[in-house]
Amino acid sequence: MKQANSARTPVLAAQLAVALRKGLLGAAVFSGVINLLALVGPLFMLEVYDRVIPSRSVPTLVALSLLVLGVYAVFGFIDIIRSRVMARIAAALDAALSTRVYQVIAGAPLKIPVSGDPLKPAQELDQIRTFIAGPGLIAFFDLPWMPVYLAVCFYIHPQLGWLTLGMILVMVGLTLLTDRKTRQLMQDSAQALSARNQLGQQTHASAESLAAMGMGGRAAALWQQHHARFTTLQRQAGDVGSFYGGITKALRYLIQSASLGLGAYLVIRGELSGGTIVAASIIVARTLAPAEQIIGTWRSLVSARLAWAQLRAVFELFPAQAAKTELPSAHQQLKVEGLFASPPGLPRLTLQNINFHLAAGTALGVVGPSASGKSTLARVLVGAWQPARGLVRLDGASLALWDEQARGRLIGYLPQSVDLFNASVAQNIGRLDPAADDAAIIAAARQAGVHELILQLPQGYDTPVGEGGVNLSAGQRQRIALARALYGEPFLVVLDEPNANLDTEGERALAQAILAVKARGGVVVVIAHRTGILSVLDQVLVLDQGLQAAFGPKESVLARPAPLARVAPINAAGAAQ
Repeated sequence: MKQANSARTPVLAAQLAVALRKGLLGAAVFSGVINLLALVGPLFMLEVYDRVIPSRSVPTLVALSLLVLGVYAVFGFIDIIRSRVMARIAAALDAALSTRVYQVIAGAPLKIPVSGDPLKPAQELDQIRTFIAGPGLIAFFDLPWMPVYLAVCFYIHPQLGWLTLGMILVMVGLTLLTDRKTRQLMQDSAQALSARNQLGQQTHASAESLAAMGMGGRAAALWQQHHARFTTLQRQAGDVGSFYGGITKALRYLIQSASLGLGAYLVIRGELSGGTIVAASIIVARTLAPAEQIIGTWRSLVSARLAWAQLRAVFELFPAQAAKTELPSAHQQLKVEGLFASPPGLPRLTLQNINFHLAAGTALGVVGPSASGKSTLARVLVGAWQPARGLVRLDGASLALWDEQARGRLIGYLPQSVDLFNASVAQNIGRLDPAADDAAIIAAARQAGVHELILQLPQGYDTPVGEGGVNLSAGQRQRIALARALYGEPFLVVLDEPNANLDTEGERALAQAILAVKARGGVVVVIAHRTGILSVLDQVLVLDQGLQAAFGPKESVLARPAPLARVAPINAAGAAQ
């Protein structure tokens, strides 16, 4: 049976594309109506000067005024509708991309080395949404009507048409200059903003170290350096934009005056009527308005364009997943075949040619010196990192064949660096599932030996853990994270240095949890640095510089000194000597 969410993704994408096309088409139609109605103003001026004033007809003036009032009411209504349509197009695009942006934010560290601001994709999406909903994109809908207004100028008089066309060419040149002068500045500004925000996040996370070791002043100076670079680049880009924007505005006023002067000259020569002078001036200004508006919002356009290019680049790392056949839950074995792995985006292999097989009800201890590849193995086993070569199989099926959510139900993982969310204890144990079963949460806590400890907290299972678990001690965080790994009785449980922050009672509870997983037919892999936990394990894998130095039953591997020469000496019972 196919996964329903995955199967619906192409359908939803197609529906969104159709909706966006309809919205943009509607906005284009509204823009056409608005530009046609904008001709009413010059025509009113023409009629007033050429018909009403010479005839001194008040009824004609009243009739024309009422007609213009009705037209401008429709004009305003349609303009409001167009703005709301663009705002909803921006919201629809944002809603469609926000999940993929979150996937980039959450998954990028698992695929590429991440530098800069990790929230930058969200900021880029905000820039795109703001540009679409703002006046910048609307100016592009008005741009196709410039030839229509230019044709009207030529119809009034060819000399007015050539004057307007010359000014349009000047504005096109100014637009190209604005783009060339601001593009690099905007790119550098975005990078400076990313570096500043990354430093801010680092100092927030390291507040204790900064305060304890007197590093706050130096960190503040570094922050000021990044902030000054960002604001300087922003000011320079603003100066360029305001420079060309000011020239454009001055030229628009100049062309209006020039059109009035040229019109007066043509009236003197008898080639135009007096009312045509004012009408022509308004039409010329309207012809140039889209170009002026585009130059005025060019910074926003460049920012949105850069943001979209960068989002498209990172989206390629997270292609839409095709629907996968739902496999039966694994319950028999874990098998690793010819595994080679490296950190995301780096060519250096930290694991080479790892092979082992674990049957249900088996617990494996992975030992080795620092930087031997133990944590890399843990991350590949749970599917967080992708292998460079080789396979990790559950009941014969590669991890890649499992849907992410289905695979997550089969795997429990306790990372070396405990990561709790700013939610309640129960929500953390239940893996943020709003439909998590309270009985299953309590059962996982009991299996981790942390149930009584949780009951001593101020609000029990409903106690907020704070950002990163700041409201708990290191040992409490590790034991709650262990309960999260055990939630739902997963088949494969991978624990990376699970006893690093545990006291004697915590180590005893950890040992009991491992025995319970074995008893129910699960597989446990423990990355062991403190060797006391080896007493409850069955198999031992020794890693040395990314290579498999030894693997087999605990007693036989520990009896051989050669593979453990660079590991802390341990006896057959698993206790440190």
